[in-house]
Amino acid sequence: MHSNVRVTSSVHYISRRSPVLSRRGMVASSSPQASLFGLQMLSAGGTAADAAVAAAAGLQVTMPCQTGLGGDCFVLYYEAATGTVHALNGSGRSAGQLSLELLARQGLGGALPVDHAHNVTVPGAPAAWEDVQRRFGTLPRERVVAPAAALAEEGYPVAPLTAALWEGGAAPLMSARHGGELLLNGRAPRAGEVMRIATLAATLRTWGESGAAPFYTGAIAERVVAEVGAAGGMLAPADLAAHRSAWVQPLSVDYRGRRIWECPPNGQGLAVLVALRLLAQFDLAAEHGAHAGADRYHLAIECMRRGFAAAARCVADPEHAELPIRQLLSRDYAAAVARHIDPRRASAPPPGGEEPVAPGDTVYLCTADAAGNACSFIGSNYMSFGTGIVPEGCGYALQNRGAGFVLEPGHANSLAPGKRPYHTIIPGMMTNSDGGLQAAFGVMGGFMQPQGHLQVVSALLDDGVDPQAALDRPRFQLAAGSVAALSGAAVRLEEGLEAVADQLRDRGHRVQLAAGDARLGFGRGQAIWRTGEGVLWGGSDPRGDGCALGLPG
Repeated sequence: MHSNVRVTSSVHYISRRSPVLSRRGMVASSSPQASLFGLQMLSAGGTAADAAVAAAAGLQVTMPCQTGLGGDCFVLYYEAATGTVHALNGSGRSAGQLSLELLARQGLGGALPVDHAHNVTVPGAPAAWEDVQRRFGTLPRERVVAPAAALAEEGYPVAPLTAALWEGGAAPLMSARHGGELLLNGRAPRAGEVMRIATLAATLRTWGESGAAPFYTGAIAERVVAEVGAAGGMLAPADLAAHRSAWVQPLSVDYRGRRIWECPPNGQGLAVLVALRLLAQFDLAAEHGAHAGADRYHLAIECMRRGFAAAARCVADPEHAELPIRQLLSRDYAAAVARHIDPRRASAPPPGGEEPVAPGDTVYLCTADAAGNACSFIGSNYMSFGTGIVPEGCGYALQNRGAGFVLEPGHANSLAPGKRPYHTIIPGMMTNSDGGLQAAFGVMGGFMQPQGHLQVVSALLDDGVDPQAALDRPRFQLAAGSVAALSGAAVRLEEGLEAVADQLRDRGHRVQLAAGDARLGFGRGQAIWRTGEGVLWGGSDPRGDGCALGLPG
């Protein structure tokens, strides 16, 4: 390294990227190593599913502060042979003995600390990895995870943004009995330092050899139960043994002649679809792309507020509540609600003060193969390392997804035994008018995700830009600490939108400008677009460490 090159943890967001093009296959993920692992599977004759799981395993190694086998994942898969979009819900449930009454007896009924062991829900990722790869993959499991296992064992230099996120989320690991497995000399690794996680390498090889079974009924399951119990949690062997992923019917709406697909609740994709239904009621042709002004942003913000209002009421475990999804996605509902959106004036916010912004630490990846299949895949621990609880000898942390519940009796998303919470992570998919694959896309980051989906889809379809350009654009963000507060939250804007900020204030919006590291909250995404000729266009967010890679040709 030259002496005039300085390694820094500061995060800069300057993009000069061009889209990546290929006809033979593509992977876009939050980590170059993970993208390469996925590409290796495509080169070996694997499918988009093989590539997705290989990349997910790579992300577990290179970004354990964001995702992993101790968390959940959701998948949308486009199957070219049938022209079908499949949805996999890979989220786990709360402990069977956990209830509001129990929290009250323990003095936790008013609020549950986000890193409390009660927030450990059953990790859904191990089963989901197996389910998607078994149904749509062609390569052996051992081969799919071998590159990630080798990287965990041999070590890798930690990327700058990942190092900053690792340091920001390391506190729970410091007090966890086995948190040192994810630390370097008792601290977070710094940018450029080599990190090895030998215990994780062994865990990945276990998944490759035996699939998900050891994580739910075997030795790994025993370690998970023991560690959660030692930390004061309630997860029991029966909770893990009962876990199953769920293949579910995805939701979709039409937007500008394309069909946008999201996973159904308990994921918050419903917020995206409600907002897009509303935005479709307005003609955005007068303001295009980088020339779009406050009118365009105003309408998108107002539609997104109403999408979040619907999500706050109706995103919950559908096995525990009747959810009026058909009504919320109907054209009649969209037309009726759109009549109440003033094109020149912001909605009056509901009473109440501002809440802190809820963090969301997640990875998103998408893959496409030469046969026309595509996978939109997202996984998360929820908040950085989740609870920070690390099962002994496993090399990964357990999520705190239970923090997505509300502690309000009678609410659709109220905490209850064996229930799935409100989930922030959402993959996206787009098909064209004849049902063919158009795009796989996603934007990670807590409650930013629906907002990112809305803005990327609008850039792609309202302005016709390529995926990289869509991801490069400065974004708005409704920022609050709970989904209930988002419908009335202040608007945060990235650098480059200063003129828009003044105009939005004139319309009655409460606006904040964000620069530098504050832009971490605006999400990091990936996207792959497929043309009618089968050419793949890939993009990766300039706010992250990732990249899109395509097979030559």
